[in-house]
Amino acid sequence: MPLPGAPTYGPPLNINGAVRRKHNGPASRRVVAFPFQDENAKKQAYWRDVGTIDAYYEANLELTNVEPQLNLYDDRWPVRTYQPNLPPAKTVFADDDGAGGDSGGPRKGEALDSLVSHGAILSGGVAKKCVIGPGARINSYAQVEESILFSQVNIGRRCRIRRTIIDKDVRIPDGAEIGYDHEADRARGYTVTESGVVVVAKADAMIPSSG
Repeated sequence: MPLPGAPTYGPPLNINGAVRRKHNGPASRRVVAFPFQDENAKKQAYWRDVGTIDAYYEANLELTNVEPQLNLYDDRWPVRTYQPNLPPAKTVFADDDGAGGDSGGPRKGEALDSLVSHGAILSGGVAKKCVIGPGARINSYAQVEESILFSQVNIGRRCRIRRTIIDKDVRIPDGAEIGYDHEADRARGYTVTESGVVVVAKADAMIPSSG
């Protein structure tokens, strides 16, 4: 994360110094303007500055909208990226009435308005408006809302997670609550942004259970 006032992606660009000069000095570099327009959709191309945690969070959650500006499913404008060699995402358990032998209520593995990556398993837990990374797992009776789970995150049973970014390989123990009480979140050492987004880093993986 850059310091306040620092450039997001390296030093400032010296456009003036890069422009070809004809009369007052030697030529510098050839500069060509790029039209930021989607040639297929004929509209302004996508751009987000993700230099803050809140901006990063909003840019990711936008992808779960019905018609996001950055459409990852537009085959006319494919996104070339790394694809991990993992099996398809999976949802298991469809117990609507909690008759499966556990008193935790309905046990349903489902993802609503969410992006779910390869290898992720929703094992009786529910994700709503989330971005779920490769190999992540949400266990029975857990509720995860408006959150970003990095790869290999494991959400324990009966957890309640809301508006949270969880770093890769973090294991959240059974019964934990994050994003509902910001004072408690700060007391655990988590970062809480101005807009109320909670960040759980790998160093914060072990947290006390609330259930």
